Amino acid sequence: MGDKIKKGLIMEGGALKGLFSCGVMDVLMENGIEFDGAVGISAGAVLGCNYKSKQIGRPLRYNLNFAKDKRYHSLWSLRKTGDIYGADFCYRLLPNELDVFDVETYKNNPMKFYVGATNIETGICEFHECKNGDELDLDWFRASASIPIVSRPVEINGHKYLDGGIDNSIPFEFLEGLGYNRNIIILTKPKGFRRKRIKHRFLLKHFLKKMPKVREKVLIRHLIYNKQMDEIDDREAKGISLVIRPPKKLKIGTMEKNRKTIQKIYDLGREEALRRLDEIKEFLNKK
Repeated sequence: MGDKIKKGLIMEGGALKGLFSCGVMDVLMENGIEFDGAVGISAGAVLGCNYKSKQIGRPLRYNLNFAKDKRYHSLWSLRKTGDIYGADFCYRLLPNELDVFDVETYKNNPMKFYVGATNIETGICEFHECKNGDELDLDWFRASASIPIVSRPVEINGHKYLDGGIDNSIPFEFLEGLGYNRNIIILTKPKGFRRKRIKHRFLLKHFLKKMPKVREKVLIRHLIYNKQMDEIDDREAKGISLVIRPPKKLKIGTMEKNRKTIQKIYDLGREEALRRLDEIKEFLNKK
């Protein structure tokens, strides 16, 4: 007898590039594909949580409906609140009133959902199991997606956190460490993408001078990311993990207002998932 199969879903961030992941996820949900656990970083967290709440189409819907709302994402929000994605709008008004997050379904779904955020004191990505979709979980979602410089750190249990991607953009090793051995990884960058050494390093050093551990990780993020991508390519080649990625570079802004662009990125995700649907089912169900 072999080890018990534990199916996992791993979601990269990438701001509104995550709409590609939403297209993939919706196709998987429409086809009744379930996972034992999932983990998301940054946009992979705030969009991926809808898999656990089983809300097909929700992230696309609110991104279309509120693309031009300055309270959602804008330089106005950054100046007014200190967050380029308005915290009150995104994590209170939107899930509680404007496009309600199904907390009951989220809680009752046995799939475990983990979120990673970077502790600014240590520079290390910490993971939290978000069980209930409550205010604490929303704080973790927000922390995971809080981009350095254009977001305020989020305080949770006496510690302050920023974007999980600073230290761990694609947390496949985390999920594997929990025993998940049949994993699908959704990326938001095309095959062969590698990060380059960050430009304007002196500006980053200035803006992050009060967060030395974060600054250290940001300055070497390209090395961390590229090593992860090499390891993911290796897992893909060996058939250990199934990797779904966009066929080309996703051209969408962090504060995208164009509804056609938003729809197009989502549709690319759907198309890729539908194209590979039989392969996905075979991978997850093989003995």
